[in-house]
Amino acid sequence: MADTANNGAGTLERLQPTRLERLKPFLIILPALLLTVGILIPFGTGVFWSFTNYNLMRPDFKFTGLQNYIRMFGSEQFWNAIRVSSTYVFFAVGIELLLGLAIGLLLNRDNIVTKIFRPLLILPLLIAPVIAVLMWRLMMSTQFGVLNYFLSLINPALKNFPWAGVADYAMFTVVLIDIWIFTPFIALLVLAGLRSLPRAPFEAAQVDGASKWYTFRTQTMPMLTPYITIALIFRLIDSFRMFDIPFALTKGGPGDSLMTLQVTAYTQSFTYLNIGRGAAYMFLTWIIIFVVSKFLVNHWMKWRAKLS
Repeated sequence: MADTANNGAGTLERLQPTRLERLKPFLIILPALLLTVGILIPFGTGVFWSFTNYNLMRPDFKFTGLQNYIRMFGSEQFWNAIRVSSTYVFFAVGIELLLGLAIGLLLNRDNIVTKIFRPLLILPLLIAPVIAVLMWRLMMSTQFGVLNYFLSLINPALKNFPWAGVADYAMFTVVLIDIWIFTPFIALLVLAGLRSLPRAPFEAAQVDGASKWYTFRTQTMPMLTPYITIALIFRLIDSFRMFDIPFALTKGGPGDSLMTLQVTAYTQSFTYLNIGRGAAYMFLTWIIIFVVSKFLVNHWMKWRAKLS
């Protein structure tokens, strides 16, 4: 009896978690906690500065409340930044969604051509946006650019096409570069979604004699919508906060044709040294991204609830 009791007590002691085992959950979440704190500290500092008149030329600053926001909403510069950012997001993301969907559908086949192009599809994503802009600037040069050479073969009048050199074509140029860089991202998500779809509904539709367009409209697109929504959310967030491409291309010019919210915030902060106003632009950009993303995520959740 004593041996049985001792064995039971020993088994109970072995079942009790050690101190290290009790600390494991906290050790696992520690990197995420440190990362969150590392993000929140500069974010909170920026939000605080947006309510001050902090300027790099003046070491002392004071709390000014909503003065930066009132001045921002009343300036033509702010509304131009909203217009430029909205135009950039609308055309870049819209065209990328259409092209990404088309490319994903074309590559969802097993032949020698798709096997060659699938690995090549990811190459633009491996290039930093600033480096990609430098490559495109060389290709778009009016003196020795290869793009103007090919355009001159179509029409000699296009030999000196100005690209981002004039305000009328600056938005077209920056959207073109964005499309080249980020369309593969959407295409890869669409391709991954197509590869994960169940085959049974498509085989049943084929047996019933349904057309490819009917199958695509009634089966492929509804099942592919979650992947497209995820791609849309990521690209909207990335496009609204895009700084690299318009700044590396023309630093927001010519004039104010490419002065997006991010470029305007940078200009206010590091050209005019007005950190308070620049932080106000940044915080407003975050609010816009948060509202749009939350709307899309809620819409996606409601759509999934209806399906289930």
